[in-house]
Amino acid sequence: MKHSLIFFFLIITFHSCNRHPNFENNMDSIFKEFQTSETPGVSVTVKKGGEIKYQKCFGMAHIVKGNKIIPETNFRLASITKQFTALSIMLLENEGKLLFEDKITKYFPELDHYAEDITIKNILQHTSGLWDYEEFVDETDTVQLKDKDVLEILARQDSTYFKPGSEHRYSNSGYALLALLVESISEMSFADFLKSRIFDPLKMSNSVAYEKGISEVPHRAFGYTKTDTGFIFTDQSLTSAVLGDGGIYSSAVDLLKWDEEVNSPTLLPAGKFNEAFNKGKTSSGEEFDYGFGWRLDPYKNYIRHYHTGGTKGFTNIYMKMPELDLTVILLMNINDYGAKDYAEKIADLFIENRSQDIK
Repeated sequence: MKHSLIFFFLIITFHSCNRHPNFENNMDSIFKEFQTSETPGVSVTVKKGGEIKYQKCFGMAHIVKGNKIIPETNFRLASITKQFTALSIMLLENEGKLLFEDKITKYFPELDHYAEDITIKNILQHTSGLWDYEEFVDETDTVQLKDKDVLEILARQDSTYFKPGSEHRYSNSGYALLALLVESISEMSFADFLKSRIFDPLKMSNSVAYEKGISEVPHRAFGYTKTDTGFIFTDQSLTSAVLGDGGIYSSAVDLLKWDEEVNSPTLLPAGKFNEAFNKGKTSSGEEFDYGFGWRLDPYKNYIRHYHTGGTKGFTNIYMKMPELDLTVILLMNINDYGAKDYAEKIADLFIENRSQDIK
């Protein structure tokens, strides 16, 4: 009887550990093009049910220096930054220091000649109609823009794309203003606010809103662009110093800590935090797939909360699918490289096997 029980438990253990013996191989095959030694690459982390199912890094953080990408490597997040900018505003709102319905001209009177109807909520949800500051960047300039420069550009305008609230149009300009708003109300730099109010409490010790000459990025990945003859170094652009819309550097290790906060909020009451996942509506009542710093369009009929981040030299995605209890983090130091497509290939593995957990 004793030997029979041992045999039974051995069989159960064998099947539990080998239910999906090809999962790692399937994952590796998705990223096979990165599995060479002398190219930029990708940091991949997949978490399901609170457990890391796959975490691998491929390629180089800096080709010439020979620095390999590791889970601690920090990439420029680009527009994934908007989640943290939005949370900063939400923290101030929770403290009664602003209202989402406040008009932005209350804080930026230099815009009152045309932006008097734009609210903070309009900016959070990209319904402000503010002009894209990138349209006014001269490629011959040699000095990088900062958030304050975005405000100066907007102050020179006299109209918006559309009546505020009537349409949804993605706006980097708006999130630069939100960073300035955080600075004005908190009387701290935006980078310091992020550090003291978000990164330090969550122990995201290597995350930083990077400012040249002021801060450093540990374990830094540098950006590249793929060409017909190989990869060329393309790490910064004229807009890379604008912080509110895309200036944070972070790693898979730190984003897993952020993921824990998203799952179980500590910085805000859960009800307040989850307002970020409410889809916006235009003034006519038309719903759109964006909340406060989160894209909310579904994938194959599954709820999805995510944001991509693309800038010169970097392509990223942080994606959550609550019904699958799935988190995917992809950080690439390659320009315009389809991180969303890779993330959806990963999600497909879990969707196809939803009847049984991938082990």
